[in-house]
Amino acid sequence: MSYELQALIGTLELLRVAAAEVSAARVVPLGQGLALIPVTSSVLAALQGDGSADKPVGGAGFGRHADGFELRLAAWSKAGPIACVEAEYSGGSGTQRAAVWVDGRIVLGPLGSGEFEPAPPEGTPISRALRLLGAHPGDGGTDEFAAVGLGRHRSTREWATAAAD
Repeated sequence: MSYELQALIGTLELLRVAAAEVSAARVVPLGQGLALIPVTSSVLAALQGDGSADKPVGGAGFGRHADGFELRLAAWSKAGPIACVEAEYSGGSGTQRAAVWVDGRIVLGPLGSGEFEPAPPEGTPISRALRLLGAHPGDGGTDEFAAVGLGRHRSTREWATAAAD
């Protein structure tokens, strides 16, 4: 079974403000006071703004987005921490990437994990980002990823559809 996610994660309040600036953005509540905006192609196009040349978000190896994308995240982070996360899994193996902006600058990452790499003791990139946003592990030893409910849907498209409900 596969899993694919590209999203912005922050507090529900912060993402509601962010979504008000990007007409294509939809906010989906998660657990522990957090929410996500699925980064669909229409959201990405709106965030990239002027169509300037691609550059890595926060540095090489995280993902490729135009300057406007990173500038918008930096601006929103002045009101509270915001994470950009990506995950792709199929058949139990896959990759994760995450970065967190606070007060206009990246404070975590960009972090990445490669296919077949074991999770480091400090946790996966997404769990580490969630921890900086205030998430904590759930009961029964679940990590922050599971505790906030990121397993509820299997794709960015499903998250975007959930936002429309």
